[in-house]
Amino acid sequence: MTYIIGLTGGIGSGKTTIANLFAEQGVPLVDADVVARQVVEKGSPLLEQIAVYFGQEILTEHGELNRAVLREKVFNNESEKNWLNQLLHPAIRAECLVQLQAQTAPYVLFVVPLLIENNLTALCDRVLVVDVSVETQLERASQRDNNKRQLIQQIINAQVSREARLKVADDVINNDGDLAQTESGLRQKVLELHQFYLTLSKKK
Repeated sequence: MTYIIGLTGGIGSGKTTIANLFAEQGVPLVDADVVARQVVEKGSPLLEQIAVYFGQEILTEHGELNRAVLREKVFNNESEKNWLNQLLHPAIRAECLVQLQAQTAPYVLFVVPLLIENNLTALCDRVLVVDVSVETQLERASQRDNNKRQLIQQIINAQVSREARLKVADDVINNDGDLAQTESGLRQKVLELHQFYLTLSKKK
């Protein structure tokens, strides 16, 4: 099986930027967020179950999942959130596995925001953490999504701590600072890791 690098980091850390830099090198990505959207596509059995449970108002007029409405329903309701997670997490995990096993490249980047929280590190040969300070997370995420800092802080609190993330990291990319200023530095770091991972993949 292809060598698997788990890429993770907290909200606003710049995971997408890093993933895209690897993709520029021809590295395939399996992105859990993309898979999460795929398993609830229009007409899917899972979407039907969600609509039965929460009611038709969680669907758009085109029959697709209305994420904003669903988020509102589960955000402050622990039992609703648990029901949804128990339905979706096994399906997302199974589809991620299918996509990972289908890879033929020397290594694949498995991009998962909640890699540690959802115990997915066991699927990885190595874990790469994109690390930033909490202040940077608050600043970037609130600017990017026009969200209130209080909401971003709640999301940060719901994720594992920066310390816990770094504890399981095999490799770390520090992404603090202005993205525009650090992009060449990030690209250089990604190139170094790319060569390193290609070497490791040959030993698997």
